[in-house]
Amino acid sequence: MADFKPIASLLELVEAALDHDGPMPKVAIARSAEGFVLRAGLDAHARGVAEPILIGDMDETRRIADERGLDISPFRQIHVTDDAGAVFEAVRLFREGEAQLIMKGLVSTATLLKAVLNKETGVPHPSRILSHVSVFESPVDKRLMLMTDPGVNIAPTLQRKVDILKNALDVARTLGLREPRCAILAATEKINYPAMPATLDGDILTKMARQGEFGDARVLGPLSLDLAVSREVAATKRFDSPVAGNADILVTPDIEAGNVLYKALSTLCGCTMAAVVVGSRVPVVVPSRGDSDASKFHSIALASVLARRNA
Repeated sequence: MADFKPIASLLELVEAALDHDGPMPKVAIARSAEGFVLRAGLDAHARGVAEPILIGDMDETRRIADERGLDISPFRQIHVTDDAGAVFEAVRLFREGEAQLIMKGLVSTATLLKAVLNKETGVPHPSRILSHVSVFESPVDKRLMLMTDPGVNIAPTLQRKVDILKNALDVARTLGLREPRCAILAATEKINYPAMPATLDGDILTKMARQGEFGDARVLGPLSLDLAVSREVAATKRFDSPVAGNADILVTPDIEAGNVLYKALSTLCGCTMAAVVVGSRVPVVVPSRGDSDASKFHSIALASVLARRNA
């Protein structure tokens, strides 16, 4: 993988998204008849990050745009009235080089990701699974951090966690993080099996890292959240590790823990969360209605950087 200039903040992420020659990357939005998605696409274009291609019921899309005072006339519009046709078209645009990103509109995440993974018409990676990776600035010390997986893999097995971690490491390295520090989260740093299977998974992943499975990454688990992110807690508990208190990547034990942490960061802490589904050949933006406008914009920026740097 290329040695990229490190990105240390969300501002630098946007600057990296703007640092390109030629036209803006294009983001295929399936389906586009949704107000918050339209606003996100137009905002990304106004700020120079990506140009939307609108796919869906264009009569309904124009009606919604008119209601919100949004001018969609400058953008390419593809009239498709059903979910299957819209996601097929979005993937086709990427396959044929007409779009560089895909964004979920008024379709379910499952429908969109199924189209991405289709072996005949999709763009699956030959050896990876899909996983959700979020990038945010730590509310503790403002460092840029990653977390995974709050949105795709429900109860990942150990092998799934290996793949989830590899996906997150790919994103971290694409953002310029050298020797990423990865915390495999659990309720405690002590192995408690079978009561807490995540603790054993964390221990095994740590041993795999020592054997070189994850390349130039420092992996430690099981690790409680406070030990992963707080140097003060690590010092108080006399926990001596380069990962403790300095984790770059937080790997949660399952989707429930991941989703709670994601929403705690976004709602209780007010963090802007740039989030993308990775593991296929195309970065996929899957915004939630509850995500802030800033999070939607930064998610498109993140996808743009990943698409360009991995092209």
